[in-house]
Amino acid sequence: MDDLQKYVKNYLKHCQEQKRLDEKTLRAYRIDLTQFCEYIQPANILETTPEVLENFIADLHQKYKPKTVKRKIASLKALFHYFEYKDLVIQNPFTKIQIKFREPVLLPKTIPLYSVEVFLSTIYKQTSNAKTAYQRKNALRDAAVIELLFATGMRISELCSLKADNVNLHDRTVLIYGKGSKERKVQIGNDDVISLLKRYKSNFEKEIQNCKYFYVNQQGRKLSEQSVRRMINKYTSLAAIDLHITPHMFRHTFATSLLEADVDIRYIQEILGHSSITVTEIYTHVTMSKQRDILTTKHPRKNFQI
Repeated sequence: MDDLQKYVKNYLKHCQEQKRLDEKTLRAYRIDLTQFCEYIQPANILETTPEVLENFIADLHQKYKPKTVKRKIASLKALFHYFEYKDLVIQNPFTKIQIKFREPVLLPKTIPLYSVEVFLSTIYKQTSNAKTAYQRKNALRDAAVIELLFATGMRISELCSLKADNVNLHDRTVLIYGKGSKERKVQIGNDDVISLLKRYKSNFEKEIQNCKYFYVNQQGRKLSEQSVRRMINKYTSLAAIDLHITPHMFRHTFATSLLEADVDIRYIQEILGHSSITVTEIYTHVTMSKQRDILTTKHPRKNFQI
């Protein structure tokens, strides 16, 4: 193993054991840092100059969208901060360059509420019209997945990672482990959702006990994120909804709906598990439709007789 690989490997080990980063973050770091190593070879990474960084960043801008470039730069910055911490470099090359670029604001894509209703109705029809117990059981599980996604606004990764004892239907709470293993507890406020989850748990009790996860697949193992995506595509088609729906769109729709119902954004931040309020504030852009409605129907100018 050459020095370049050794330094990166030691850093990733530090991220895993000391910083306790999750596997997805570690995978992203590994990809980003490997890319930089390939770019500078055979040079010594500890001798990286500001000019090399500037050229690398310029190269990234030619290949990727601003959000991806921003992430790759953040990965690299963290690596050189680690080198400083370990006294492996005399001066961090990032201190000698200025990185400023405008990242376009991409508004979160939401699902119209009538489409969510049609989507759920389609799953419930599949449950009631199922010709076999096997089909009925699967449709019940599918309904339980979507209802909890929409009821709590959790991420699909959080939903698929739910352990059986993370869901307390008696207290109507879900214990969620989010990014960086941060935990939060979210209440389930709807009686119909609680009733459905109880039915699901009763029907899948044996599989849940064996698997230890709350959501299980047809083989009785932990439900995968890919299975949820396939399931959403299936019901989108059955419901004849002309929209590509992703699991994360239920989270966006959940947050936007609460904001439009005048829920304080700080409560939404807490429920979603955002570490910074600035992440949650993206949803304020989406509520322009409500602002338009208010100013069209409530503004006193509409009653002027001129």
